[in-house]
Amino acid sequence: MKKLILLPSLVLLFSCENKKKEPVDANFPSDNLQTVSAKDSLQKNNSPQSIDEIKTEYALLNNQLIAKKLDSTSFDYECNEVSGNVVYYSLNGELKSIKHFHGDSHFSSVENYYLKNGKPFFIFQEGTVWNFDGGTPEKPETKDDVEEKRFYYINDQLISCRDKKYTLRTKNQLKPENVSDGESKNCNDTELRKTFETLIKNKDKKGKTDCIL
Repeated sequence: MKKLILLPSLVLLFSCENKKKEPVDANFPSDNLQTVSAKDSLQKNNSPQSIDEIKTEYALLNNQLIAKKLDSTSFDYECNEVSGNVVYYSLNGELKSIKHFHGDSHFSSVENYYLKNGKPFFIFQEGTVWNFDGGTPEKPETKDDVEEKRFYYINDQLISCRDKKYTLRTKNQLKPENVSDGESKNCNDTELRKTFETLIKNKDKKGKTDCIL
């Protein structure tokens, strides 16, 4: 049986059935964003050369995504009890971002790839594992263990990655944006890059399919 490339279990820079559904656009990281406009963008063929330029490019692209100014195509897949959804965002025919969601009954992951000249300059990954956490059969309580990862690239080379972990409970009013992140001790994007290449190969798919390779 074909096997899907799966990633370990993740806004920016710096009940059971519901858990299988794709999160809404809140997955686009939004903390510490700066206000930018098209004139703030780098020249068309230039890639970000610093963390500040990555932030600027990210903020501009994120604003376009939120404002729904980009064209999009998508497909769904089912593979070994894992449900997935992939959305490709483009501007004037150029691929600008990919959002990949996959999950089963107790786990979900979403990766957002932000591109310049066809290469990622920033990747945001969020993985969530959920379990029941008390309550009653009529009114169960749950907890979500969340891990966020951020990957920064210059000239297609990984230069930094940061992560943060937190737990959300039914009665917990914790705001994720109030949890600080830190430099990752395991700065490895090997599986993410493999998945990115797989998503690029499947960018012309539409509708619903089985495992993607």
